[in-house]
Amino acid sequence: MWYGLIAFYVALCTVFSLTGNVTVIYIFMSTKSLQTPANYFVANLALSDFCLMFFMCPPLLVNSYYGTWVWGPYACQLYGVIGSGTGCTSIFLMMCISYDRYNVIVKGIGAKPLTKGSAIFQSLMCWVVSMSWTLMPLFGWGRYAPEGNMTACGTDYLSEDFNVISYVAIYCTWCYFIPLFFIIICYWFIVAAVREHENNMRAQAKKMGVKSLRGDADAQKKSNDCKLAKVAMVTVSLWFIAWTPYLIINMAGLCNKSMITPLFSIWGSVFAKANTVYNPIVYAISHPKYKTALYQKMPFLQCAPESNEDDTKSSTTTNDDARLKDNDTFQI
Repeated sequence: MWYGLIAFYVALCTVFSLTGNVTVIYIFMSTKSLQTPANYFVANLALSDFCLMFFMCPPLLVNSYYGTWVWGPYACQLYGVIGSGTGCTSIFLMMCISYDRYNVIVKGIGAKPLTKGSAIFQSLMCWVVSMSWTLMPLFGWGRYAPEGNMTACGTDYLSEDFNVISYVAIYCTWCYFIPLFFIIICYWFIVAAVREHENNMRAQAKKMGVKSLRGDADAQKKSNDCKLAKVAMVTVSLWFIAWTPYLIINMAGLCNKSMITPLFSIWGSVFAKANTVYNPIVYAISHPKYKTALYQKMPFLQCAPESNEDDTKSSTTTNDDARLKDNDTFQI
């Protein structure tokens, strides 16, 4: 029963993830207004999620059908490398996104602007660093092994070999705790800066006896920056929610092996693969420019046509003017 449920769930996630992330890549790459340096991180994040599902889910579906790992030991190592590598790449890219939001909101005009070249280089480094970490087991430090339900391969957290234990411990620190600490610091300063700025603006406006000191253009720019920061924060939060079960499973394997059962080990894979479905939905709901471009290029995704209030008002004004003109002519 569990193999069947896992296969059905993974198949659904695969369809939604591949469709959603291909759409994200297409929209960002085909819309000039979205081709900003910061959005190169988003496009690479979508590529990472796409690779995870494209390469990992077909083997998992076959293994669920047979009830065991059927691809041999070398494929198990490769499967572990792809899964760990794409997961690490995602969180490193989110570190870059978080720092970019920190740079824009906290440092403001005093910050060094992010260029396309810098964004591409940082994205490439995210891939290189994550793959260098996840390739270590192929060179003797650590090991990948089939997980408890035998449908997927991951880090061997059940081994009592110090070589393997040290790899799992340092890998979790480097690819989970350090990024988490870094991102929390970035958003701590972002929230503090926004709060301080708003308090100063309100206090100054109160002294001058005006409602607001901020012009419409400044208010719109600040609002867009804050919206993008919120989108990034939601994306990061969903990543940690999705991958925390894997961390718990790895830590339990190191500290309390009696907790690990085949059913217990399933949840890490289930939550991690769901994360690749979240991100496209978050962009479609929350990213203002992405949502506009999405509706322009794929209008069938819009549930209902947006009412154009300006056209309505213009039409109403025109009709009223026509009525007044007719009335004036009648009176004359």
